[in-house]
Amino acid sequence: MSGWRSALTSRDAPVSDPPRWRRLLPALGYAAGVAVPVTGLALLVRARVDGVLPVDQALIDAATAVTRADPGLRGVLLAWQEVFQPRWVYLAGAGVAVWVWRRHGLTGRALWGFVTMMAAWNLALDLKYVVQRARPVVLDPVSHAPGYSFPSGHAANVAAAGTVVTVMLWPVLRSRAARTATVVAAATVVTVTALDRVLLGVHFPTDVAAGVLLGSGLALASYAGYRGWHPVHPAAHPGRSGPLRHTPKEV
Repeated sequence: MSGWRSALTSRDAPVSDPPRWRRLLPALGYAAGVAVPVTGLALLVRARVDGVLPVDQALIDAATAVTRADPGLRGVLLAWQEVFQPRWVYLAGAGVAVWVWRRHGLTGRALWGFVTMMAAWNLALDLKYVVQRARPVVLDPVSHAPGYSFPSGHAANVAAAGTVVTVMLWPVLRSRAARTATVVAAATVVTVTALDRVLLGVHFPTDVAAGVLLGSGLALASYAGYRGWHPVHPAAHPGRSGPLRHTPKEV
């Protein structure tokens, strides 16, 4: 009888959340995982390391030769470049944020998504002025772009927005097929955008790699921080016991 009573008491005992600082550790881990490789690439390109620059330039020369030989491909790449300008990307992302807020009541998630996208937009731009890498020099250029080169703003912003939009939509997408399709679509857009920047000769491959790391990593670190600050109560998870409380809609 005492064993049965102690088991029942243990099952019904409140499940205490870990301290907030511990819940925020995953966010710090994601942030470090992004900062280390991006900073490393920035240092390499600022120092003009011999092992990096020739490879970057050779890849740019080969990529632009492919684009130059195919006017149809060049037209598609230029159109893609315009469609995925950061202002259009974030306008679409803001529309998704408004939709998940108004249609599904995910206010906190929508606000998190919008703030994260705006932070990513500004951080990518600020980092360009810190590194101040010149754009690639191509003898017979197929496109031109203003400003500095590292990191690729298109790649960083599309990666950030794609990751944020996927996370915002995740609770709304109830089927595995819908979630898989969303992830595949976001990854495809990021990949094509990265290739677009190199094939047009406006960014080095290292610029694009840094942009994708920065954008997606910042979004994941931000979401880990959001979840750490606003944890899901154990009652939201089937099979976990705890006191009956209001179960948040945002999981």
